[in-house]
Amino acid sequence: MDHLHDNHAADASENREFVTALARGLDALRICARYPNGMTLSAVARELSLPRAAVRRSLLTLSAMGYVSQTGAIFQITPKVLDLAAGMMNLPLPKLAHPVLQQLSDTLQESASVAILDGLDILYVARSESRRILSVDLGIGARLPAWCTSMGRVLLAYLSESQRREHMPIELVARTPRTITDRVLLSTLLDRIRDDGYCIQDQELEMGLRSVAVPIWGAEGRVVAALNVSTQLQEHPFPNSRNRWSLPPNAQLPRSVRDCGIPDPGRSAAEACAASAKNSS
Repeated sequence: MDHLHDNHAADASENREFVTALARGLDALRICARYPNGMTLSAVARELSLPRAAVRRSLLTLSAMGYVSQTGAIFQITPKVLDLAAGMMNLPLPKLAHPVLQQLSDTLQESASVAILDGLDILYVARSESRRILSVDLGIGARLPAWCTSMGRVLLAYLSESQRREHMPIELVARTPRTITDRVLLSTLLDRIRDDGYCIQDQELEMGLRSVAVPIWGAEGRVVAALNVSTQLQEHPFPNSRNRWSLPPNAQLPRSVRDCGIPDPGRSAAEACAASAKNSS
């Protein structure tokens, strides 16, 4: 069952202006986007836990609008969906984050990203990739589970206990042998991340992948996004990489960017990796 469908139903019962048909259409488009090779009507309906008839109307409408194509029983997104994200990089957060991520990536020769919390997932809104380090392709609009990623844990850490539960799946399924699935341990870890101000994620999402994430604070004093840098374990073991992750003075962020809510990732990343190196030695 798709958790967003439940959210839509709750919203519809509370808001008379809520357009259920539009919400279903957007959900159908989002599901199709997850499977670029296409999906059948039955598969989309199953993902959304909706009647086939309702999903059929949504898909046929999206097809008529040019956002999906139909080949036999298969519905597939078209390049027209890019129109919906055309202005994404001009939004305040991605626009401010892009040069910061580029600077981080160039300095560290690693991939850097910014993500927000969306339901059970983190949603990538900006990224600078030095090379592909995950088995999955990560770009703007990509999603990963919040509870077992460094940026997701940073975003969860600054929520209340009840809010955290709303953004976690019912079952915590391990992604690797190192993934923490015990809820008590995970809650303790999130509290520590909040106290420390950063998160080190060590091969819990994918073996061989390590990352460090820090929060991005908004103007109202709350965490609105997270920034991370990722690296491959075999190339840069943390105990030997402290200097690589410490940014030089000229890599610090302009004051104007910091004032708009983007953190100083050089200092935070350096402190995080220094702590990791100390704990690993």
